[in-house]
Amino acid sequence: MNSNPLLNYGMIGLGTMGANLVLNMNDKGYSVAGYDKDQKKVDTLNAEGRQTVRAFNNIGIFTQSLETPRAILLLVPAGPIVDAVINELLPHLQKDDIIIDCGNSHFTDTQSRISALQSKGIHFMGLGVSGGETGARFGPSIMPGGDKQAYERIAPMLKDIAAKADGEPCTAYMGKGAAGHYVKMVHNGIEYALMQLISEAYQLLKKHGEFDNEELAQLFTHWGNGKLQSYLIEITGAIFQQPDENSNGMLVDKINDTAQQKGTGAWTSQDAMNVQAPIPTIDAAVSQRILSSMKVSRVQASEKYKNTHVKIKAAHKEAFAHLLEEALYAAFIITYGQGLAMLGKASAYYKFETEIATVASIWRGGCIIRASLLNEITKAYRQNNSLENILEANEFIPKVKTSQSALRSIVQTAADQHIPAPALYACLAYFDSYTSAWLPANLIQAQRDFFGAHTYERNDKEGIFHTEWNQKIQ
Repeated sequence: MNSNPLLNYGMIGLGTMGANLVLNMNDKGYSVAGYDKDQKKVDTLNAEGRQTVRAFNNIGIFTQSLETPRAILLLVPAGPIVDAVINELLPHLQKDDIIIDCGNSHFTDTQSRISALQSKGIHFMGLGVSGGETGARFGPSIMPGGDKQAYERIAPMLKDIAAKADGEPCTAYMGKGAAGHYVKMVHNGIEYALMQLISEAYQLLKKHGEFDNEELAQLFTHWGNGKLQSYLIEITGAIFQQPDENSNGMLVDKINDTAQQKGTGAWTSQDAMNVQAPIPTIDAAVSQRILSSMKVSRVQASEKYKNTHVKIKAAHKEAFAHLLEEALYAAFIITYGQGLAMLGKASAYYKFETEIATVASIWRGGCIIRASLLNEITKAYRQNNSLENILEANEFIPKVKTSQSALRSIVQTAADQHIPAPALYACLAYFDSYTSAWLPANLIQAQRDFFGAHTYERNDKEGIFHTEWNQKIQ
């Protein structure tokens, strides 16, 4: 047994994110034990020379160094590695210890682990962390879910290390079961959509408006100080100012136009179908990343079709940029609306008991999708906790009424100029559908009943009906 004082928390996985969270916790007064099989990572953390941080490559010594009941955080790759770590830990744990998975695990895996460990008297929590390496070090947005009593034990630490927005910590209880990882999954889906919307604006500005990198940097910096104020807009402005160290010009122009993904956006789209929540902008963003990877096919097709576009006159560039700003503003509102509405449906479906106002409030700081819009979204949900979609909120109705015409104009321009803008299209289609008192689904229901006897409902009386249609078509 180690004669040193027992430590408050454990961290398994001492990569950049894990080590940064350890240092963040220690800065806030918590003593931390770290564990990693990689001796170099162990040595790097110990080299910090902090008296109340100790790192080990022996799981037994690591667990013995912790106060009981233990609280151990994991920051390891999602999937089988999480289960391997749990199995390695179990012989060293006792009743009421808590394991907290801080990685991007699929929520269904988290739910299975909660159930499996509950029978052993071990608490398991899924905890979403957003903010990247800098956020982990200085204050991320933290999304914990699971057993409420287990959460209460670690809540003071989470509130201390989280980012702050208007003096409030950007962390709170997300709900029962796998709610923490589910909220993080939807956060990442919204992140996919916002990034796609910004990239479509970039393509329109570059191809149709002929904005150069300097003009783009100035424009995004300007947007970042206005109604589009957000982390993603801010870093986009900085990207256009980054020179390439290996050649002349800017780095952004040397990067392949094939985007990568780790799967969380796709998970969001997949489960949206399960909970019956329409999120077409996120779906478009996921599809577009897949399309971007089809580089050879895209180049070949471009040679065959030779689509062209017309440049706008220099005198019209400023007006076009302003129109695009308004269009993006509408699209951002609609995108947050889709994601948060999905969370509301999922909470009811999975019985998470997630408060959407709380989710919006902790996304105001620390996370990748933080934006000034979230202040207004939080206010709207706090005023009406039964709000299904922010498009119905009194605060947003006049804003969207004003900016939707710009979105409509930009979508038309993109279509006319053969410039792909699927996320912008999806936002407009969602808005027009959501605000339409009548949709042609009656015809779909008739078709289903015609070919498959699937029945239908009437708008003039209650009940389920089937018709023997006049089937002249064979």
